[in-house]
Amino acid sequence: MSEQDNQQYWQQQISQCQAKGLSGAAYCKLHKISYHKFVYWRAKLRDADLPSPAVGGFVKVIATQRSSAKLTVLLPGGISITGFDAGNIALLGAVLRQLR
Repeated sequence: MSEQDNQQYWQQQISQCQAKGLSGAAYCKLHKISYHKFVYWRAKLRDADLPSPAVGGFVKVIATQRSSAKLTVLLPGGISITGFDAGNIALLGAVLRQLR
């Protein structure tokens, strides 16, 4: 099976798992597939969707909408930080410094 075939197969498995609302372990047990491979491909495909870090470890940030809603920062590896706004934006800098 080629790399592209593997990607398509595992993307299909992951999508079906999400559509059924099952945990990864339950889905794999039900369909008799390797949970280890499922977790590997889920992470690999998720990371492939994230922007690649630019020189210096930064990624380009693109505003998709403007609103007074809370700020959400998505980091590599699927980490999400939410709840920042103009009133506590300095806290975001402190949090990001701790993650270095």
